[in-house]
Amino acid sequence: MSRDHAQSAETPFLELLARGASADAYEQPVLLARAEGGPAERTDALDRAKHLALRVRSELEGRRRREAELSALFETAHDLAGLRDLDAVLRAIVQRARSLLGTDVTYLSLNDPDRGDTYMRVTEGSVAARFQQLRLGMGEGLGGLVAQTARPYVTDDYFKDARFQHTGTIDAGVRDEGLVAILGVPLMLGHHVIGVLFAADRRARVFEREQIALLGSFAALAAAAIDTANLLAETRSALAGLERANEIIRDRSGVIERASDVHDRLAELVLRGGGVHDVAAAVSQVLGGTVEFTEATAAPEYALEASRADGHVVRHKDDWIAAVAAGDELFGALVLRGHPGLDPVDQLTLERAAMVTSLLLLARRSAAEAEQRVRGELLDDLLDARDRDPRLLDDRARRLHADLSAAHVVLAARLDATEADADQEADARRRLWAAASHLAATRHGLAAARDGGTVLLLPLTDSDSATDLARRTARHLGRAVHEAVTVGASAPVRDLAARPEAVAAAYTEAGRCLDALRLLGRGGDGAAAEDFGFLGLLLAGDQDVPGFVDRTIGQVVAYDERRGTELVRTLDAYFACGTSPARTKEALHVHVNTVAQRLERVGRLLGDDWQSPDRALEIQLALRLHRLSAPTRH
Repeated sequence: MSRDHAQSAETPFLELLARGASADAYEQPVLLARAEGGPAERTDALDRAKHLALRVRSELEGRRRREAELSALFETAHDLAGLRDLDAVLRAIVQRARSLLGTDVTYLSLNDPDRGDTYMRVTEGSVAARFQQLRLGMGEGLGGLVAQTARPYVTDDYFKDARFQHTGTIDAGVRDEGLVAILGVPLMLGHHVIGVLFAADRRARVFEREQIALLGSFAALAAAAIDTANLLAETRSALAGLERANEIIRDRSGVIERASDVHDRLAELVLRGGGVHDVAAAVSQVLGGTVEFTEATAAPEYALEASRADGHVVRHKDDWIAAVAAGDELFGALVLRGHPGLDPVDQLTLERAAMVTSLLLLARRSAAEAEQRVRGELLDDLLDARDRDPRLLDDRARRLHADLSAAHVVLAARLDATEADADQEADARRRLWAAASHLAATRHGLAAARDGGTVLLLPLTDSDSATDLARRTARHLGRAVHEAVTVGASAPVRDLAARPEAVAAAYTEAGRCLDALRLLGRGGDGAAAEDFGFLGLLLAGDQDVPGFVDRTIGQVVAYDERRGTELVRTLDAYFACGTSPARTKEALHVHVNTVAQRLERVGRLLGDDWQSPDRALEIQLALRLHRLSAPTRH
């Protein structure tokens, strides 16, 4: 064969290599030459050139694949070098493994020594809730075989493979996910297996040796990330211990001087009529820390009750709690922040400060009771709308340090239990009113006795919600009267001086929430209409069904409308099929991968927790309301 023939035979294949053509395209020059009936020498030259070009193409593809794998491993090693968040590094490892191996699902399981089993730590591509929540006994499933032998194992067809122990729990999870071919490699720390990294497909597949080695490399990096995170945690703990010890040594030398100083300061405060916060500020300066007076609902319950019972300070984490009480009434607590090693003498100092605080509070009770009556009269006028002059209402509120233009919440509070004796019942209600009035005075709000219970009007901060306020109020009042108190809250209301009728409407809504809590057996708790989910639509003044649907699945509906997709229909079928992707694909007559892709999109739109029990229930209710509210098609 002449040199010109060889060069002319190579030319079309060089062009195919240059443009990255598929392997099938390399047959065309040979077939064309045979169809034209050219000389056999020309056809043979083309055939040899084809085989040579295919080998070059295979080599180039292999190099590109190895470059991509090395790049991913380098990026993962870089993530590990700057480790800040272990979960983020493990997620990156699982995502990159899935991308390079081209599998449907990758996931990583870790051993739990405390519980003696294995649990899913990270999943990528998984859409079945049962699969994501699997906990496996040691030695069970393909992962158990990998852990026992500390070697990679692969199965082309999971359900037909008898080399490992099948269990009903594992098989049900794998079946829900629709997995068929699974590869597992061990995560090793020294000679110990701490977990398994998996790659899996929803169809039969043979994993090549290079792919098994690549997944093993990712598993080694994952094990290194876990080991590094453990070492960092141990180092931080050791440093914290050294800092605490050094703190105790520095403080010890000034203990006696601080005790003498605080005695003088507290005596001066009592003589000149100081307040609660003056006491806290004085003790803060003497102890060299931050001392705060907090209400009973804001202090840790166990520590507060223990301090109240024995009259001494109680440690809670790095804080110290001293109950401020008088007789059976609990006012709150003095809390010293961030002093885990408080000296016994300083503990006694904090106890004395709490006693002085209770005396100051008792001394102000007489004046406070008169103010409470005035506050109750103003709230009665707002509830009954007797006085509609906004300027007069504002003036009365300002004298009580209340701002009626700010956002407020109306709270209906009632004792959960009914006393058998009428006198005991009346006494319990008086104690509830007294505790509510005290709370209203400290919060610049209003309180009044009404309908056998107490109604409060409390301001709402930007960082708070009606639910939080209701629950704190229920806890605070319950501790104050030593009985369970149920509290229902309204939605926030504003500009009450100009709209006094809004207070009465909000009280009605709070009363409905209170009744709902008691009917649901949640006596002693606090809640607002929004806490009842769909039931909250019935408790609120206006039943905002479209708003509920939009808040719950609005993003999915909007996505379908923009893209012409069927995410809402897929969600309906998924819940109807018991959250099984395998059964869902049969109901929709699509491939299981299509179901998985749609559910992945749903997760990105609604958030990772969309399959939690509470979210799933509200999503199913919203789907049903969406169907009912959709126009009928003829």
